[in-house]
This record gives sequence, C-alpha cells and structure tokens, in this order.
Amino acid sequence: MRKVLGYFLTPIFYLCFGLSLIIFHPIQWLCLKLGGYSAHKKSVDILNGLLVACNYTLFNRTQFIDNKNLPLGRPIVFVANHQSTYDIPPMIYFLRRFHAKFISKVELLTAGIPSISFNLKHGGAANIDRKDPKQSIAEILKLANNMKQHNWSAFIFPEGTRTKTGKMKSFSVGGIATLLKKNPNALVVPVAINGSYKMVEYGSFPLRPFTHMTWEVLDPIDIQGLNPEEIVKKAEDAIRLRVKEEN
Repeated sequence: MRKVLGYFLTPIFYLCFGLSLIIFHPIQWLCLKLGGYSAHKKSVDILNGLLVACNYTLFNRTQFIDNKNLPLGRPIVFVANHQSTYDIPPMIYFLRRFHAKFISKVELLTAGIPSISFNLKHGGAANIDRKDPKQSIAEILKLANNMKQHNWSAFIFPEGTRTKTGKMKSFSVGGIATLLKKNPNALVVPVAINGSYKMVEYGSFPLRPFTHMTWEVLDPIDIQGLNPEEIVKKAEDAIRLRVKEEN
C-alpha cells in the first residue's frame, strides 16, 4: 500500500522540489550580484528550507536533533554518514548558522542542475574530481583556507558514497585530515543520519512515503593528542552507535 501511494505522491514531490530549484536559480544570481556572499547565502538557506518542506508532500517526517551547545565563530568539521541525496538540505538549513560548505563531486558542478550547480560554483564548496587526486587536494585546501580565514565550517561524508541499505561503510581519513591540518583548532562533530535511505528504497520512482528520517548532531570529539586516523575512528564509532542498520 505504501508503494502504491508513492506512485501518486512522488510526482507532487518532484514538482515542488524542481520548481524550488528553478525559481531560486535566478534569485541566487540576483542575490550574489547585488548583495554578495551574505545575500547569496540567505537565498540558499531559504531554498534548502523549502526543499526540506517538500518532504511533507510525501507525508515524510524530517526530525533534526540540533546541538545548541556548539560554539559560533570557530570552524567545525561536521562528519556524517550518507544515506541518500536527501541528506543534504536539512544539514544546510538547520545548521545554517555555521556557514558550512560541502565537499562535493565535480560532476554536480558541471551538470547544470538549477540552483545546485550554481551554489556549488559560487557558494564556497570544494568540488573534487575523484579521478584527479592533485585537483581534489587543491580544492580541499582552498576550503580549509576559507575555513581558517572566515570561520566557515565543512560538511563531509567520509564513506564516499551513499548506502542503499542503511549499512555504514568504513570512513576514509583523507579529506578530514587535510581540513584539520589547516585548522587544528576546529571542532569535529559527528552527525548521525537515520532513515533517509528508506525514502529511495524503491529507487527514484516511486519515492517511499510515510517515512520517518532523523538527523542527530552529536557532541564534539575530543581530538587532543589524537592523529587523524584516531579522530575519524572516534567519529565513525559515535555515529555507528546511533545509526539503526538493517541487513
């Protein structure tokens, strides 16, 4: 029954999601040209709030458990497991106060996706080519320098790819190590994502309705005296304790 309802509700979701991206593409451009970074960021924040609201067309519940004790004015590396494309809007919107930027694959930058490609190009993301290690390192270093200069933060999915089953993959160290090398005072904050993989359980069509999805911002990792491998392992372990895996 749930899948049958998905056939009726998914077109409504895609219509709302797509219209939001199309409408905000020129809005982003105007905000960037007339108001610079600050205005552009506000437009991106509003867009992602609307993208989160699109979940209601599927009767899906987006529960974001924030951590209000995290300090402002200090770079933060948010480390999260990755379950679906729909992981991203809630993180941008609910953590907007931290000016966090994504490490994204360059294919999304060049795909010409309304709003998304524009923001990746002009919003401060690190757009990496996985086939070109030299380019990838340069992009991450650019983000690391911006974090240090502007007190920006970063989102990173160290699994590298999305899971289709909710089962977590091992975390890689590379990108996190590069960010921390340039920002040794940064906080490392795990984010545990649960249930968003179920939204695409049937594939891109139909999407799964009546799905409860949670994002939980955990306490910062104490990185004193730890090397990058140990830091990433602690973050991975903290997330695994919160993620409900189904084999």
